[in-house]
Amino acid sequence: MAASSNKDRAVSTKLVSRFFQNGDTDKVVRQDIVIYTDPTDGLIKAIMDAEDLSLMRTAAASAVASKFLAPKDSKILCLLGCGGMAKAHHTALNCIYDFKQTRVWSRTFANAQRFASEIKAEACESAEHAAKDADVIVTATWTTTPILQYQWVKPGAHINCIGAVRPNKQELSTELMQSAIVYADSKASAMAESGDVIISKAEIHGEIGDLVNGTVEAHRDKTTVFKSQGMAIEDAVTAKLVYEKYMELDGL
Repeated sequence: MAASSNKDRAVSTKLVSRFFQNGDTDKVVRQDIVIYTDPTDGLIKAIMDAEDLSLMRTAAASAVASKFLAPKDSKILCLLGCGGMAKAHHTALNCIYDFKQTRVWSRTFANAQRFASEIKAEACESAEHAAKDADVIVTATWTTTPILQYQWVKPGAHINCIGAVRPNKQELSTELMQSAIVYADSKASAMAESGDVIISKAEIHGEIGDLVNGTVEAHRDKTTVFKSQGMAIEDAVTAKLVYEKYMELDGL
């Protein structure tokens, strides 16, 4: 996945490798790298491990969406999923809102307890309990069927839907998607690849960039969904930021 930004003077290429047959061996299944390139002469400036970079840029996009769409007095955060993506979202969203309570859920309760201990949150045995009265909800799982139902979400809550990035997968129920105001990072990508959008036939109100630019309305008073598919341009600008910070800290 390659992208460039003339405004930010950033160029990057992301290489994604998946060898699932390595799962039963001591070899890694997943290897991702981002190659950051100088936009003036095409020389490679850095090769970065893409895993942490991808977590950070995805969570940052959700934080922007939440800044515009979540209740201004948000106090309760719900994390459905307890992996690296959930942890990155916990960090990013706490930069935007001063949450008084965080609840976490995983299909394996022991995982929820471990994660809750790590981030000082409450581990829940059900997704319904975790989502109850939450102002901001994050779904970051590998599920193929919905884990969040319409009746569990309080009116006016904001949901960052991160998983289910394939046409045959859903994290949110069809009823929830159809009743909410849905935004996306890329409308074209969501309509072509997101099972949450395709299966529910939900309408996409606009893109997050439109919110920032003020060209679409932010319905903060209604239940909203940010459907994140991920964009290569996010890798480019994040890689540039990481590279520049590294050069500053290292004094190079």
